[in-house]
Amino acid sequence: MSTAGTRMVTRSWSRGPGVGPRGSGKEAAPLPRGKSASAEGRKSNHPVKRHRKTQSLKVAYEASDGEKGEGIKVPSWEPQDWQQHLANIRTMRSEKDAPVDQLGAEHCYDRSVPPKVQRYQVLLSLMLSSQTKDQVTAGAMQRLRARGLTVDNILQTDDSTLGALIYPVGFWRSKVKYIKQTSAILQQNYGGDIPASVAELMALPGVGPKMAHLAMAVAWGTVSGIAAVDTHVHRIANRLRWTKKVTKSPEETRAALEDWLPRDLWSEINGLLVGFGQQICLPVRPRCQTCLNQALCPAAEGL
Repeated sequence: MSTAGTRMVTRSWSRGPGVGPRGSGKEAAPLPRGKSASAEGRKSNHPVKRHRKTQSLKVAYEASDGEKGEGIKVPSWEPQDWQQHLANIRTMRSEKDAPVDQLGAEHCYDRSVPPKVQRYQVLLSLMLSSQTKDQVTAGAMQRLRARGLTVDNILQTDDSTLGALIYPVGFWRSKVKYIKQTSAILQQNYGGDIPASVAELMALPGVGPKMAHLAMAVAWGTVSGIAAVDTHVHRIANRLRWTKKVTKSPEETRAALEDWLPRDLWSEINGLLVGFGQQICLPVRPRCQTCLNQALCPAAEGL
């Protein structure tokens, strides 16, 4: 137990009346009826020896102000060799030359526009990115920005034109509907800005947990969870056995990773693993021969 920042608090309880000297195991002799301790002392010309009540000491530790409510989370389980896995992946990703490094959501918005518009563009890029390659999302965002990507402009754009601008992103017809509905809500309820909480973001049409957490990280600079656990992160986490049991969806993988992965790694892990999955740990025919984790990867032999 760490003792830093704690102070000792003592509490005592009386052993109650009628208890003799400490360790004697005898009860104190009662005074004769009608006589007080002072009277008895005067009669014998000797002061009455008062028995001190025995006290039992109980020690408790109280957290200091800086520790209250914090609590140190100690994971009950963590994957074997995960720190070496991570160090090797960092080495393999040191060039930062994967598609996600140039075309991810944090690279698709216009930094010259007001912050509120930047945040809106981040959210739209995330909505477009679902089931879509980064290169396709970046192309759609470039076309939208060329027309002026603001809430008002999107609401004034007819559905067929908007569809032509974002095509060929995955499920583009549904995304036209979601983008229009979400933009209307943002204009009406948030003054054209985006919500600043995961719950409110997920309440928007077409916005799921992955988008909400990544929007919090990129648009608001707040780490609310492991952002954007996509198919790459889901696949790699299961191949490396970074989940206590096999997970069946990216959202289940996100919860499993957050259960043990140190929080200070949450903001890094997504981009690191996505790029690793785009370049080396591919869905089909992964390049195990060039992977530094080949000898440590539980799935390497079966791939």
